[in-house]
Amino acid sequence: MLRIFLIAFLITQTAFGQTGGSTYWIDNGNAYVAADANQLVKTTMPDRQKTTLVTSGQLTPKGSTEPLAIRSFSMSDDLQKTLVFTNTQRVWRYDTRGDYWLFDKTTNALKKLGATLPEASLMFAKLSPDGKKVAYVSKNNVYVEDVKSGTIKKLTSDNNTKKLINGTFDWAYEEEFDLRDGFRWSPDGQSIAYWQVDANKIRDFYMINNTDSTYAFTVPVEYPKVGQSPSACRIGVVNTETGKTKFMNVPGDAQQHYITQMEWANNANELVIQQLNRKQNESKIMYCNATTGATKTVWQETDAAWIDAKDRWNNNDPAGWYWLKGGQSFLWVSEKDGWRRIYSISRDGKQERQITNGNYDIMSIACVDEASGYVYFMASPNNATERYLYRTAIAGNGAPELLSPAELKGTHAYSISPNGRFAQHNFSNFHATKRGGWVSLPDHKPLPGETAQVTDLGARAPKVEFMKIRIDEGVEADAWMVKPTDFDPTKKYPLVLFVYGEPATQTVQNRYGVGMNNLYNGNMANDGYIYVSIDNRGTPAPRGRAWRKAIYRQIGRLNISDQANATKELLKLPYVDAERVAVHGWSGGGSSTLNLMFQYPDIFKVGISVAAVGDQLSYDNIYQERYMGVPQENREDFVQGSPVTHAKNLKGKLLYIHGTGDDNVHYQNAEMLVNELIKNNKLFQFMPYPNRSHGISEGAGTRQHLNNLFTTFLKENCPPGGR
Repeated sequence: MLRIFLIAFLITQTAFGQTGGSTYWIDNGNAYVAADANQLVKTTMPDRQKTTLVTSGQLTPKGSTEPLAIRSFSMSDDLQKTLVFTNTQRVWRYDTRGDYWLFDKTTNALKKLGATLPEASLMFAKLSPDGKKVAYVSKNNVYVEDVKSGTIKKLTSDNNTKKLINGTFDWAYEEEFDLRDGFRWSPDGQSIAYWQVDANKIRDFYMINNTDSTYAFTVPVEYPKVGQSPSACRIGVVNTETGKTKFMNVPGDAQQHYITQMEWANNANELVIQQLNRKQNESKIMYCNATTGATKTVWQETDAAWIDAKDRWNNNDPAGWYWLKGGQSFLWVSEKDGWRRIYSISRDGKQERQITNGNYDIMSIACVDEASGYVYFMASPNNATERYLYRTAIAGNGAPELLSPAELKGTHAYSISPNGRFAQHNFSNFHATKRGGWVSLPDHKPLPGETAQVTDLGARAPKVEFMKIRIDEGVEADAWMVKPTDFDPTKKYPLVLFVYGEPATQTVQNRYGVGMNNLYNGNMANDGYIYVSIDNRGTPAPRGRAWRKAIYRQIGRLNISDQANATKELLKLPYVDAERVAVHGWSGGGSSTLNLMFQYPDIFKVGISVAAVGDQLSYDNIYQERYMGVPQENREDFVQGSPVTHAKNLKGKLLYIHGTGDDNVHYQNAEMLVNELIKNNKLFQFMPYPNRSHGISEGAGTRQHLNNLFTTFLKENCPPGGR
């Protein structure tokens, strides 16, 4: 997925759950455990009385004077065993590899797992349901370790190739489906179901490291380019005693389909999976018999564009299936009727009931409180730039009930207890924040002793104006604008457009960070710039399926014309200087920046593009084929949407920036674009950052240098201030 790396736009949320979080709900949501000063503390709700469950001394290895640094943890149901993840290492984007230690409260013993395996090589360790074993991945294989004896058993085989991947995923699955943890314990603790990804037919893309040794060396990444078949994928179930695996007989060519979800089907005999075809416009839900491998399809849907396999509004959405009635039905989210809605589907797939009604999108499911008969979800029916908590009856017979305070206009985020009674509430808009306040639900009242308040940022916050801008006949886009601090409507000011424009994210959201530019040294408003951002058609705003999928097979065209048309409308304002119009963006926004400079050179005079896809045929298959189709069928769409095709039209001042170690958008894109500009005798500035990845964050002084470069180029070529 192409991403924006403007960190101030992100709202940090406390993660709740077993994997990757620092807070762990227990007692059906009436208490939670959290790491505090390298110890684990239980907090009872709602009075929030604290009890230390595991001390820092108990988490100090023998021979050490320092306790383990807790990155995340999980616990057995009886709270007697604790897994601590520490000494973590980065795998592509996140720290998912490291060391796991097991603390047994019954014996007061702390031991490191995987004693015979390489240091910091363990991933996704999980206790078995009975707490007697731990399973984990190391070097692309699944292992199980007996807690009492310490015996380690290798359950899978990589056939002596690092490209046969068990229990985790290849680069493309991880990046585009957010799949990393690739195995699940059976409810009875006798078996483990796991993904096996065969990337042996995927060609390596070689990045070149020129700086870390006298002789350059290559860094290979198994990376399926658009138009290339993806890695084959299948599901296996291995018995932890015998070590024998049964692979599921999932229909269809394994290299022309994806398996994007897999869980135990609320029993120890069946799995439930979601399969997508390669073009990602056909989705099937299947059950797999864990013993025989037999598979049957119980529900399916198709879309003329694509079907999202994950929640694009909230990547921290709880993993797994939402089972109801003891497994007799499950919840599912679909936009097959034009809006993103929640459905209840019977286990056999024969009965379907719509739970959310009305012409609005749900953004994500926040909690399912079956005991009380409610599902909690995030939505914003009246304003696509905001986010609120609602609930509605699972029976589907009621109107949605707004739970977030109506007077707090902006973006709300929640971590909700499993019983739906308590939540940690974060809120922000462009001028205020509130972090970590505890509230009761559904009344949304502060818990006793709660002191968290909404903090107005005052002069620190940019004065953001939200607006609608016409982009086509009868179509308006959401936008924001920050005017100069000393704005004088009789003067003309330079316009700077911040752009993304692709289906991966929005830029126009009423939350903390909007209107700020973390690449600019200083304050753009104080210096005299008009700063603007626009969400074109195709951005993942809660405006219905038609809005989001209008961009299908038109990335690099529809989004670019929408942004250009909106800018034309802004140029009609008497205080905007048409001779000083700049645009900048990162990743997908970098691509949009290039296309705006090349396709509309008479409008955009200055551009700063970072980590852009210069040629859509060079990006990965999952992302590009989801939104653009398969190039064997419609290659011209990819060509016409690519900046390299239009580079010959450059007239303005361009600064292009790329990291040579970018495993996501390869540096190859930069050199292809540079070649095209050279061929057409176009002058520009170019800054490669050696061995920096897609975020260009590694190395001493990097971000300061990047900010100085950005700011200097903008000021020199698009001078600030009113005239």
